[in-house]
Amino acid sequence: MITIVGLGPGDPDGLPVAALGAIRDAAVLLAPRLPAALTEALGRAPDPLGELDDVPDGATIVAPDLAAHRLARRLPGAVTVPERPVLRSRAIGAATGVLAEVGAHLRRECPWDREQTAATIVPHTIEEAFEVAEAVAAGDAERQADEVGDLLFQAVFLAQLLEEDAGDDLADIADGHARKLISRHPHVYGEAVADTAGGVRDLWERQKREGRGGGIFHELPAGLPALAYATKAQRRAASVGFEFTATGAALQKLAEEVGELEQDPGENELGDVLFATVAVARGLKVDPELALRAAAQRFRSRVEAAARLAEASGARFEDLDPAAQIEFYERAKTGG
Repeated sequence: MITIVGLGPGDPDGLPVAALGAIRDAAVLLAPRLPAALTEALGRAPDPLGELDDVPDGATIVAPDLAAHRLARRLPGAVTVPERPVLRSRAIGAATGVLAEVGAHLRRECPWDREQTAATIVPHTIEEAFEVAEAVAAGDAERQADEVGDLLFQAVFLAQLLEEDAGDDLADIADGHARKLISRHPHVYGEAVADTAGGVRDLWERQKREGRGGGIFHELPAGLPALAYATKAQRRAASVGFEFTATGAALQKLAEEVGELEQDPGENELGDVLFATVAVARGLKVDPELALRAAAQRFRSRVEAAARLAEASGARFEDLDPAAQIEFYERAKTGG
């Protein structure tokens, strides 16, 4: 059995006592390249770690927490010191700490970063959030990881700005949010009961409403994008029992609103149709923002495919009449 030992964040001052114990008893000790000061603190020099397939059974591999966590993921049968969940948490903490250090360094050394305020950063934060949504809708895991990283740094940088204004730092913010999540999940950490996702959402809304003393639509941000605003408003109403309890009822309401739009085309009736569509999305447990974004991407792909089909037939798509464009569009939909 191979043992993987986490050495803390990578500096001698953070070396865990349990790691020293595991190293002392190791018959074969291996490690990737370590800082000289850390190697000296170990009390013995590990042999270089080569290919993982060549690591002998019974060997002990030591590495800073982040590298040890990555090694443990590649060797799922290995024993870890500390146990895997703790090692994972320590690795996340170490990597997030490095990211926070980068943010603080950029704030000191980069002319652009020095000029930023929370107000100037927030537009970039919103943009990054939408790029995450786009990557999710596209099902692109590699891009999603990259975009989540961009969004994570936005949060880290905003925390840096808050700290400079004599507010809480990133550690305080993360700790406070963890405590808030625990308090909002009494069905997980306490005695409350919520057996469904809908029941959990209702529990959240009741907690927030009672805790902040607001009305049904307490703290509903007016600046939310329209789909998010509509979804949140319906969720707040649902927390007091006011909602369509079945998807069929929501679809029937949507059909009624479409009929009213046909009789009286205009902004109000169109808004009612869109709002009823959000209710259908909630009934289907679908995020309407992601669903609409995916539909828009499908539309774009099909129009581009239709333009290519037209070009292949010797015509410019933009020069065709609407009927011909739709014909190419329908062919693109069916792959023809």
